[in-house]
Amino acid sequence: MDIPYTRRDFLYRSILATAGLAAGTNAAASINLDTVSEKPANFARDADDTKICIFSKHLQWLTYQEMAKTAAMLGFDGIDLTVRPNGHVEPERVAEDLPKAVKAVEQAGLKVYMLTTEITSADQPHTQAILKTAAKLGIKYYRMGWVKYEDKQSIEQNLEVFKKMFGQLAALNKQYQIHGAYQNHAGKNLGSAIWDLWMVIKDLDPQWLGCQYDIRHAIIEGANSWPLGLKLVQSHIRTLDIKDFRWENKDGKWQIENVPLGEGMVDFTQYFSLLRSYQIKGPFSLHYEYPLGGADSGAKSLAIPKEQVLEAMKKDLATLRKWVNKA
Repeated sequence: MDIPYTRRDFLYRSILATAGLAAGTNAAASINLDTVSEKPANFARDADDTKICIFSKHLQWLTYQEMAKTAAMLGFDGIDLTVRPNGHVEPERVAEDLPKAVKAVEQAGLKVYMLTTEITSADQPHTQAILKTAAKLGIKYYRMGWVKYEDKQSIEQNLEVFKKMFGQLAALNKQYQIHGAYQNHAGKNLGSAIWDLWMVIKDLDPQWLGCQYDIRHAIIEGANSWPLGLKLVQSHIRTLDIKDFRWENKDGKWQIENVPLGEGMVDFTQYFSLLRSYQIKGPFSLHYEYPLGGADSGAKSLAIPKEQVLEAMKKDLATLRKWVNKA
């Protein structure tokens, strides 16, 4: 009797059944049972190990329990949970629903390491409820929403407004003992240029407010200069986003094409070398923004077989895990 195979097969089939997936021939062909860990998801880890979370936006086609068990089956350490409109948890129901989501994740042997929110100020509706509930549940990090520049004001005037707003939020974060992180995102909002975000956060205690660094967006905005931006804000980085992209010329126009990890333009070798030199260890939030049947955009249902989605997720996680272990 091949006992190891039986255990892997049981784990694989039971989790797929919980997630509503068929364990037929096609599914078995798309997920290699030899790579499914037999260790419980909460097996002992060193305290300083890097944690890799899945951004729950890509699992919004699943319930809390299905999401958690699927993430465990794929091999993630934890969840970056969406607590925002149309997310896994609606902000107005955070006190009731966030504990349910966290319980489901913990029952699967994982942990909610961070939240993704639309919080931008201390006096915003639901801000205190989200932070208070998260703090009670032991969640240490959350991602903020994006802040837009006011066209009628100068850059300097905008930055002064942002400083005041972020300072008040940092004070609230300290009250609830939680770190708020602003993501650098390609475009024209605060943080796209990196230096402007630094001007806003440089005098704030990084324990309470800083940057969730996104290498994909940093390279889109600064193909060659991104290491300078990383060096500038590295003291305030506590969490990181991971994804890849490349430029595509379509009908004479250059466009961004999101791709699986390692297939794009991001120089992950240099990136992880710099993270190591700055002693930045995460946690990481792995994003899947390339076409994935709706999972890429946070859809509530999929347009492609679930097995295909899970196969892609598992492949990117294996790639990221390899880079992290090497670094």
